[in-house]
Parts: sequence; structure tokens; C-alpha cells
Amino acid sequence: MTPLPPELSRLSLNQRTTNNWGVQEAVEGCVRAGIPWIGLWRDKVAETGLEESACIAREAGLRVSSLCRGGMFPAETAAERRSRLDDNRRAVEEAATLGTTVLVLVCGPSPNRDLDAARAMVEAGIDLLAPYAAELGVKLGIEPFHPALMTERSVVVTLAQALNIAGRFEPDQVGVVVDVYHVFWDPELYSQISRASGRILGFHVNDWVVPTRDPLLERGMMGDGVIELRRIRAAIDDAGYAGPIEVEIFNPEIWSQPGEEILATMKERYAALV
Repeated sequence: MTPLPPELSRLSLNQRTTNNWGVQEAVEGCVRAGIPWIGLWRDKVAETGLEESACIAREAGLRVSSLCRGGMFPAETAAERRSRLDDNRRAVEEAATLGTTVLVLVCGPSPNRDLDAARAMVEAGIDLLAPYAAELGVKLGIEPFHPALMTERSVVVTLAQALNIAGRFEPDQVGVVVDVYHVFWDPELYSQISRASGRILGFHVNDWVVPTRDPLLERGMMGDGVIELRRIRAAIDDAGYAGPIEVEIFNPEIWSQPGEEILATMKERYAALV
């Protein structure tokens, strides 16, 4: 196999970026484009089948950078919280089958107005999940979310919060996933990235487009927004992270483009800007 150019050796397609593709199409697209990693999503894997998805990626020679997502721990009742923990255990098992060591945790919103209680449920859920994940060789990556998505996706909204939770565990059990979209605004970003040394399990890139009307579904391609991508990448590298870098974009306008065009633009922008 021809060695990959250094600038592409860490590039990973997060499956959401080509949202209209299933596992087979996304893997084949990566192979054609010379992208060596793929980040898979549980709903896409379920459509194809867990064992079949693992086989498709393995036989294509692709490495799975992460599985998304676990988490969503807060719930109104104890029974519902137990059900969510059971689902997280299944997510750990799926990650292990797919051959990735990273399960991304989107920790979940509050079911009511009590943010402190919701954050306590997040910590309790990770407390219960981490030992099982360690048994299967899977690390839990807490992904802090932009505060605009706190009531929809996660009550963990800063890298500092995520690190405070992760710091209760060994680094090979629980760490953090840094997505530029969610953290670029934080005045403490660079000091917290430095603090995260040894606990960074994933790095996601995209861009924040101005104006943004829908903070969930208007992520931009790198270079179309205001994020200092190179500076954040340099800080992540300085913190010792040398793993895959996922391009993760939620945007129906981008999804409507042909997949091959998305990958071509992604590669070009990644090489030039990240």
C-alpha cells in the first residue's frame, strides 16, 4: 500500500458528515478518497448490522476512530436511568466489536430545570459505566457541548467540566473529546487543553458559520466560519494527542451534496486549514 501523505494520515470521516451514506457507502468512499479512519454512528451501524459493519470496515483496511454515541444519562425516573445505563452498556459492547477503543459520550440534557441534579446523574452514570467499559478495553470520551445546546444535548458545556469528571478516573478509562464547534468560544480553552494532556481521546473539526440560526444543524466546512482551527490543532498536538482527527459536520445543505464532493472538499480544507 502506498504510504499516505503525512497531512492525511490522521484524517477521519465522521459518518454524520456524509449523513446520507450507510456504513458500506461511507467505507467505500473513504477507501476511494484515501481517508484511513472512520468514526461510526450507532444508528447507521444498526441499519447495516453490527457484525456486518465491523466486517466491512475491517476488510476495507479502515480503522474506526470512535463510536458515537453513548451518554444521555439524566432521566426523570430511576427506571429510565437504568434503561439508559443498559443502552450504554450495549454501546460499549458495540464499540468493542467494531474495533474502536473510544465511545463518545453526549451526556444528555436535564429532564427538568434542575441542572445540578442532571449533572449529578451524568457523574453517577459514568461511575457505573466506566468499570464495564474498562473490562472490554473501551475508553469513555466525554464531549462537552456548546451552551446553546444545553437543553437539547448535554449539561456538560465546558472542557473544564468534562475534565473534572474525567479526573476521577484513570486516564485509560475516561477522557475527553474536543470538538472545536463546542469549545472555540471558551476563554479558558487553551489552558484547559493543556490541562487535558493525557486525557484527550478524540479531536473533531468543522466550523462555526456566522450568522448561525440553528446551532445543531448549521456546522460549516472548515474555512467557512470563524474558528481558529490551526491554533486549536497546535494546542491539541502540544497536549500530546496524536490520534485521528474527525471531520464531523451536521448540516443538511452539505448532506445534500454528492458524497464524493463532500470528501474531496473535506480533504482539501483539512490539508489547508487544520
